[in-house]
Amino acid sequence: MTTTETLPEDVVEEAHPSLMQRLGALQSVWILGVLVLIVLFFSIVAGDRFLSTSNFSLISQNVAVWAVIAVGMTFVIVTSGIDLSVGSVLVFSSVISAKTMEAVGGEGWGVAGLGVLAALVSGLAWGMLNGFLVAKAKIPPLIVTLGSLSVALGLAQVITDGIDIRAVPEVMTDYNTYIKILGIPALPFTAFVVVVIGGVILHRTRFGRYTYAVGSNELAARRVGVRVDRHLIKVYGLAGLLSGFAAVLALAQFGTTTIAGQSLTNLNVIAAVVIGGTSIFGGEGSIFGTVVGLFIPAVLQAGFVIVGVQPFWQGVAVGTVLVAAVYFDQSRRKAAARGAGAQRFSLRSKLIGKASS
Repeated sequence: MTTTETLPEDVVEEAHPSLMQRLGALQSVWILGVLVLIVLFFSIVAGDRFLSTSNFSLISQNVAVWAVIAVGMTFVIVTSGIDLSVGSVLVFSSVISAKTMEAVGGEGWGVAGLGVLAALVSGLAWGMLNGFLVAKAKIPPLIVTLGSLSVALGLAQVITDGIDIRAVPEVMTDYNTYIKILGIPALPFTAFVVVVIGGVILHRTRFGRYTYAVGSNELAARRVGVRVDRHLIKVYGLAGLLSGFAAVLALAQFGTTTIAGQSLTNLNVIAAVVIGGTSIFGGEGSIFGTVVGLFIPAVLQAGFVIVGVQPFWQGVAVGTVLVAAVYFDQSRRKAAARGAGAQRFSLRSKLIGKASS
């Protein structure tokens, strides 16, 4: 059998693009360039007000909650699914957590620990339910999670009568306000740990490989022995679990539930994941790209506030980048499909020509 060692050098180079060519084809690299340009723009326009330590600390805290949810969302979208319910699951989990801590009473870590456990169990339950309906009932993810979005938010409002709960132990708010780990505020540091763990799981474990396999070709994954239904339930369960954990971070950040404050969380997170290069068609994506995508709306929001631009323009800018990212993904896929066919034809022609000579 012919190997790359016995092929002509020009044929080998065509079959195996260079590292720079592969990097240039990655959407996350282009989006990183867009983020750098946005930062440079606001640095020039706003100067020290934008480049201040306090501003970047605020940006990192705003990104922290989104980042935790976005890790789970990356797994879901890599499987070619979608989860519109993450913001409502966050709200519901924060309500259950706050109600639990309010019922127990007290300000210590024991009470806070029960609240954390309640939020995690609540989020996991919603995620597993979504996964079961998608995998076993074969209901499209868009419909399942749209229903969960409405039900979870409605139940949170029923439980609280639409009034936010402020029974959050001081140790939780102090964790966000006063504690720094390696010089980093506790909330961003916690989110960073979750992002790193999520990256390792997605890119270095069997669970991650199965996630890519399901998103690339579900039928082929089944044929090679992947239990697709079980895996989908786990993936949606992970997304719900991380939404529950994000609820804990939101409680620590604001000291209260935010029933009316998470209406755009799901859209912001989905936009960040897709902008960062995770394909809505499944099978492609990275945690690094997701993190880059997260900072675009966060930096735009902070920059607009500093320069005095109406915050409504943030939605316009993020929506524009989102549509452009999806268009880029579609164009890249079509070009790759055409290029693969042309490359196979070219390689075959060259090999025939070399053999004839």
